[in-house]
Amino acid sequence: TTAEIKTGYGLEPETEKKMFDVIHRLNNEGGLETVATFLGPHVFPLDSEPESYMDWLLHEGLELAKREAEFADIYCDIGAYSFEDTERFLKAAKKKGIPLKIHSGQFEALGATGLAADLGAVSADHLDHVSEAEFDAMLRTGTIPVFLPGCSYYLKSAYPDARLWLDAGMQVALATDYNPGTCPSLSIPMMMSLAIMHMGFTSEEALKAVTLNAAKALGRDERIGSLEKGKQADILICEVPELDDLTTMFGMNPVGTVIKKGQVL
Repeated sequence: TTAEIKTGYGLEPETEKKMFDVIHRLNNEGGLETVATFLGPHVFPLDSEPESYMDWLLHEGLELAKREAEFADIYCDIGAYSFEDTERFLKAAKKKGIPLKIHSGQFEALGATGLAADLGAVSADHLDHVSEAEFDAMLRTGTIPVFLPGCSYYLKSAYPDARLWLDAGMQVALATDYNPGTCPSLSIPMMMSLAIMHMGFTSEEALKAVTLNAAKALGRDERIGSLEKGKQADILICEVPELDDLTTMFGMNPVGTVIKKGQVL
């Protein structure tokens, strides 16, 4: 009933603006509540001058994010943005008062996960490769780890060991990372199944990871993510006998009824 949608597949001013227009239109159509995140620094555009694009990101790009987005995000990894680029971007976004997120550690640990945590990032995505110092920084600051098991599945790469994070008491979230290149799947139940089969989650932990902890990764856990008095009554009624069946019967859509803000859709 709520979905974070990131830009970053435009990689130029007009197409980034177009992605925001689509995100806001979906939100206004009702049924799905959208959360817009600026991921202009996803990769550098082909045939671009990196420093020129970086200049756009730090100025016009962040002004666009300030108007249109709830978060600013950057992808720091091999083949994407360097630690130095990431530090410049995150500090500039923080200076403008934009809440931070990061994509990092998918292929290598470059130190940006710890940097983002120390700067107060709300969440960090991927985290397949994280140093002990970065892990400690996230534990200390409360940055929400968001695992994306669909990427490991699609790229045939190793899955991170979520038990390290769960046993440390971190509020771990799961997401699809839906995109055409590394995870063309919108199935949250499938992500739960992968997390249980390959990452050490229990069924209860996987459910919490896509509900309450996912809401925490969006800074909205005070009104969504769980069934509590005072929250806005976003509910999915699934047609399965018990919780374990939600994930063992993978590759299906178990949802029978959707309730948004107390209204059956």
